[in-house]
Amino acid sequence: MAQTLYFPLLLIALCSISECVQRQYHFINEKKTWTEAQRYCREKYTDLATVDNMNDMIQLMKSVNYGVNQLVWIGLQKTDVYKWHWSSGDPVFFLNWTSGDPAGSNECTVMNNGQWINEACSNTRVFICYNMSTRLVFVNQLKTWRDAQSYCRQNHTDLVTVRNQNENQQLEKFINNRSLSGSPVWIGLFRDTWQWSDNSTSSFRYWADNFKNVGINAAIQPNTQGQWADYSSDCNQISFVCHEDKLIVIQQNLSWSEALRYCRQHHVDLVSVQSVEMQYEVMNVVKLASTEAVWLGLRFSHILGIWFWLSGETVCYQNWAPGNGTSDEDCEPTVRSGAVQSGGDQTWISRPETDRLNFICRNY
Repeated sequence: MAQTLYFPLLLIALCSISECVQRQYHFINEKKTWTEAQRYCREKYTDLATVDNMNDMIQLMKSVNYGVNQLVWIGLQKTDVYKWHWSSGDPVFFLNWTSGDPAGSNECTVMNNGQWINEACSNTRVFICYNMSTRLVFVNQLKTWRDAQSYCRQNHTDLVTVRNQNENQQLEKFINNRSLSGSPVWIGLFRDTWQWSDNSTSSFRYWADNFKNVGINAAIQPNTQGQWADYSSDCNQISFVCHEDKLIVIQQNLSWSEALRYCRQHHVDLVSVQSVEMQYEVMNVVKLASTEAVWLGLRFSHILGIWFWLSGETVCYQNWAPGNGTSDEDCEPTVRSGAVQSGGDQTWISRPETDRLNFICRNY
């Protein structure tokens, strides 16, 4: 039985940064080992496919036409280093282990009296899901951690994530209100040794029931909704999926005109940000920049007295920092172009086009 409560957790938003698909997927119907597929993808695209969340997985499966009846390599490989992850894909900023934990080789986590204990994933516990309508959902069913994860993903969004002390206290209160004080409850924290080929920090996993954790590379199972299993690359030559980043930060310091020329020669164009969804994608990549601001495809026309995107659109969606993007630009003696701040709120600012900054190109 599931019990729900509306709950103002910071981790939930109608369009969170992690949910905006940042990649284009390309199914390659050629038979290669995992290493050969990795080399091919790095030469032709960006890398073997990385998956951040279920939205990505849906897009990836569209590239293989859903009805795939063969094994298909993706970019996940086993390493020797254990790392903690959230099932939702959120980064791990906060840990609240009880004294002496994490101990041993257990790979999954329960909350008990507000503190965390690592347990064997095969244990059966009740659990907490969350969904995108800002709710926590208590599920009063005993399941293994992986079965609890599957239940949450099928019926809600995922197992609950806890990003800070405030969220931990709110979750503890939610559990206590269900008279579960002193009872262990699964949360979404787990650890494994798997790493994406492009060194992404994505913690999204979508293992099938026959996942054994004995192979060294991940592949999509035939005739499933994209679930994965582990295999040995040396023994299998199969098809694969590459990904191509939609946006790419170029860590060269160029003027706006030089950045424009570079993007058009090597990619498609400087990026235009015409919606909040595209701003989220920009926010995901701009953190890789080495300058305090990063050029966008945003330009001020002294003739028309307006800002416009290189795509030909006027600026409808607005994300200007205070004092920027105003009519005062018409009085500036230098040509102005638009940049996004690489830190802080990552809002847009007006800069002389001769400033030398990193920049964002688009690949589509």
